[in-house]
Parts: sequence; structure tokens; C-alpha cells
Amino acid sequence: MKLVKRFRCNHAFLCVTCVVTSVFLSTVILLDYLTYRCEQQLGSWRPPGVADRRLVVGRGTPAAAAADDHDRTRAALIFVGGWPRSGTTLMRAMLDAHPDVRCGEETHIIPPFLGLIERFRNSSYNRQRLAEAGVSAEVLLSASAAFLLDIIVRHSAAAPRLCNKDPLTAKYSEQLSVMFPSARFVLMLRDGRAACHSVVSRSIGIGDLDVKNMTACLMTWSDSVDVMHSSCLRLGAGKCLAVKYEELVLHPKSVLERVLGFLNVSWDDSVLRHHEKINKPGGVSVSRMEPSSDQIIKPVNLEALTKWSEFIPDEVKRRIRQVAPMLDKLGYDPNAYPPNYGTPDEDVLRNNRMIKKHEELYRQMALEVLNRSKISPQYAPM
Repeated sequence: MKLVKRFRCNHAFLCVTCVVTSVFLSTVILLDYLTYRCEQQLGSWRPPGVADRRLVVGRGTPAAAAADDHDRTRAALIFVGGWPRSGTTLMRAMLDAHPDVRCGEETHIIPPFLGLIERFRNSSYNRQRLAEAGVSAEVLLSASAAFLLDIIVRHSAAAPRLCNKDPLTAKYSEQLSVMFPSARFVLMLRDGRAACHSVVSRSIGIGDLDVKNMTACLMTWSDSVDVMHSSCLRLGAGKCLAVKYEELVLHPKSVLERVLGFLNVSWDDSVLRHHEKINKPGGVSVSRMEPSSDQIIKPVNLEALTKWSEFIPDEVKRRIRQVAPMLDKLGYDPNAYPPNYGTPDEDVLRNNRMIKKHEELYRQMALEVLNRSKISPQYAPM
């Protein structure tokens, strides 16, 4: 008798479970269908409070409107690139401080995407596969540009001039110039020994590079920067501007005047005060996932200019010309430790004194930036 009652209870439980499951699945299917119909009628749904950046950006800004129209030929984008740890973050922060420019954080997806497209274009087998599938070079170009444009437009706030800073995009500047004929490129250059010291001391991953091997880092830096610099030269002075990190931190005002002139952006003193706008509305949005975020909270300073020189191993110094021939090509003295890059502006010296005076304050600010996540748990990417 007890077995019969237990069987009846289990049977009832299973029936209820089946009914609940069926209702749940039906509801999910119905909601999915309704969402699909709503998207067709009203456009993509967004959570409450999350703006459609495509609509916002398109209001009254020619560059953004071109992005919305998917007109890659009119999108006057700005690309800031260079070897990692070469001042790309500082440059984009200073540009972001300008009321008419928005770069935003690194997307992290644009360089690998460009690398994928290049691998397909450089492979005769893959080109044949695409051709057989009806994916012509023009289709691939147009679709790739539309994808990149959507990422750049939507990932951050609106502005008349839109900018992207993913350092390694500089390897693909010529490819990007074909996609976006109205774009301009700023190539950041830095003494390779300083850049590699930063990579090695901070263990910053770059592909399959051994980040503890200074020689390997310098060889990779030299090869990569050669590609970037050569591409910049081929694009020409009207399309690509090379800027040395050392000149930027020594003479920020004159260098930024040159950069903004090249970009056809009017001068604004706010570019010299980027540190006052960190993570403020309409200011410089920074990500805790970027290794330079704890440094750009400070005004332009000389802290990182030559401190690397005492950490270069003697065996590397002896072979430096063979290991990193781009040092000579870019005008850096491979035998100077430390090099003399020039005399800093008085404003920069004043910044250095202020940073030293308020060292603990800047340390706390750095911790705050590195511990602050911008991802809302409710709307985090899947």
C-alpha cells in the first residue's frame, strides 16, 4: 500500500514538473518570437537606460552621420596606434579631453579582426574559397568596414570626431586607409628600450612574445615598428603623422598643436589637462583592463622618460644595434644610457613637482581606477 501511495506521489510530481516545463518553454519560444517581431517593427531592443548610440551619435555630427549611414568613404575617423607601451594611451587621453573628439577605451577586437581579414587576403586558397562563395573583394571590404564602424561608433559616447586607439591597428593602417579613405592616422613611436622595459617589468602579454626576454622583445619591437613606420611613410604626410613619445612628454603643447592641426581639429586647452577629466561625464573614460590606466590619471610628466636605462642588461647593450636596428633609423642613440631627449617645458617640470608632493593621493587614485569596473552585472556581455 505504501509503495502504491509513493508511486502516485511520484507520478503526480512528474506530471506537475512536465506541465511547468512545458509552460516555461512555450513562454520562452513566444517571447523569442515576439522579440523577433518587435525588432523587425521597431529596431533592436535595449535595456532601460541604455541609449541606442547609433541614433545619438548621428545627431548633427557629419562624421557620426556618415558612420550611421555606413558610408565608410566619408567617415573622418582618427586611428591612434603604435607598439604597446609607446604612449598611445596618453595620446588618446589627451585627444579624449578635447570636447570634439572621442576615442574611448581599447576595443581589443579590432586588431585581431584586421589580422583575420589580412590572412584571408594573403592566402590564395582562402581567396578562391571566398570567390566561389560569391564573397568578392568589394563585399569583404564593405562588410569589414561596416563592422569596424559599428564598433567604433557604439562602444563609447558621441562626438563630432570619432577615434580608435587599439595600439596594434598601426600594423594595418594601409588596410584601414582603403576601408576609410577620409581617416587620419597618428603613429606613436618610443625608444624601443623604454617600451620593452615597460613590457618586461609589467609582464604585458603581446601575442606569443616571451615577456621576460629583453632581447626577444627588442627584436619583435624593431620588426613591428619597421612595419608600422613604413606603412605610415607610404600613406604620406597628409594621412599619417608619426609622433615620438619623448617629444610629447617634453613639449606637450607644441606637439598637441601639431597633432590637432594635422587632424583638422581646433585648438582647445583642455587637451593639456586630461587628468582633470578622468572618468568624468564627457571626459576621459578609462578601463581597469588597460595597463596604462593607472598612469594617465597624472598630468604629463617625466617619470617614465629615462628610468628604464639602468635596467638594460649589459649583454643586450653590447648587441643593441644588431638586435634593434630601428633605434638608429628613428634617431635614438643606442649607446646612451640614459639618452638626452631634450629639455622639458616648465609646465612639465611643474607637473613633476606636484606629483612628487601629492604622491600618496595619486597612489590612491590609481587604486581606485584599477578597482573600478564599468560592467553592470545585469547587462554584462554574454
